[in-house]
Amino acid sequence: MWWHHEPPITLYLRRTVPLALLLLVLPAGLHAQFSVGGQLMQRSEYRSGYGKLIARTADPAVFIGHRARIHARYDHEKVRFLVSIQDARPWGAPDQPNAGDPYFSVHEAWAELPLNPSWSLKLGRQELTYDEARFLGNGDWTLRAATHDLALLRFEKKGTKVHAGGGYNVVGESLTEQHYTVNNRYKAAQFVRVEQRLGGFTGSAMLWANGLQQHHTDSVGNVTGHTMRYTYTFGLPTLRYVRGRLTTAAFLYLQLGQDRKGRNVQGHDAGAWITYALPLDTARGSGFRFTVGAELLSGTAQDATDAINRSYDPIHSTKHAWNGYMDHFYAGGRWADGVGLIDAHVRLRYDVGRRTFLSLNAHEFHAAATVMRNGERMDDRLGTELDFTVGHLLNKVVSLQLGYSHLLQTGTLEHLEGVADPAAVQNWGYIAILYRPGMKDRFTGLRF
Repeated sequence: MWWHHEPPITLYLRRTVPLALLLLVLPAGLHAQFSVGGQLMQRSEYRSGYGKLIARTADPAVFIGHRARIHARYDHEKVRFLVSIQDARPWGAPDQPNAGDPYFSVHEAWAELPLNPSWSLKLGRQELTYDEARFLGNGDWTLRAATHDLALLRFEKKGTKVHAGGGYNVVGESLTEQHYTVNNRYKAAQFVRVEQRLGGFTGSAMLWANGLQQHHTDSVGNVTGHTMRYTYTFGLPTLRYVRGRLTTAAFLYLQLGQDRKGRNVQGHDAGAWITYALPLDTARGSGFRFTVGAELLSGTAQDATDAINRSYDPIHSTKHAWNGYMDHFYAGGRWADGVGLIDAHVRLRYDVGRRTFLSLNAHEFHAAATVMRNGERMDDRLGTELDFTVGHLLNKVVSLQLGYSHLLQTGTLEHLEGVADPAAVQNWGYIAILYRPGMKDRFTGLRF
């Protein structure tokens, strides 16, 4: 390959640094600004039941992962653009010598055209994060994170926001139509989202059309055609009212259309919670926050007599943040086509000061639809998870985050995950160091 003697990051810097220096010395009259930034995350994990119950005979996984990201941004009165590249991998994953590997990628590459003070058009690879990332999120917890290749038209004025966009994906340049075979991506998507703020109230409405391509083959496996099947997710992602120390919130998503197999989809996701914040020492920045809530993600009963898919799928959400940090539900594609989930939770956070916090989340999990084994109905209770997190700001750039989670599973969860002889202890822990100069989110993957 052409980079055998020059790694991609070296070539990138060699080409972009002279451009950066040129832009920095442009005349001030052009009203332009060039900036370079980035982040680095290093996270060591101990997995002994993370994502799936670990068997008694299996050994826990221990590894260190990292994400290094650098971006260059150019702001001008007539255009704004950003290019962000990243290296995301577990330590030791590539071969030696490290001449080239699949862990290096372009994370974002977009240009934004201001049309007037209220309207703008953003084109290219970009992150989408709305409504606390419950359906559309950037997956910041994962090493690679998530972006979309699309066009985004935005209107923002005072308390009103209207965003609409869409994308159309292909596997590569070609002379004729090619079947789309990229995993975990849609062939086409369109969406519109409206947000309105009035005093202490914030509300939003959204529609997302997710188009997947299904291939048709002949008797010997040759592709003979394809069908586009759309799943439509719409609803009220944010209904939030803040009054003093009390915040009440709710959301509702409905899901209709067809899945990749051609089944009719009838799913929903609904939840509500109340948060109370109690300041303790305003001078030190200490305080206490208490949240109680519940969420219901519909599922398909295992004794269902029809062919309807009633399993709601939070397709593009930052899944790690919501239904337990051990990621047994929906993260990584798990649970998306199953019996659904009821998650009753309590979240406690104590801010020791402005630099340190402690949090404890407790989840009680139940199946939302009937679970069957050997013709008999099982108890719908899945288990209890406790998530403990500590975060500390070492300085204005570096933050330390560590967590420990413990899962007390039931026989129903063991049956659904296909683990006949699970280990007596199901737990997970991590320590992460994040270097994020200038970034608002100093921690990752958390919801309080």
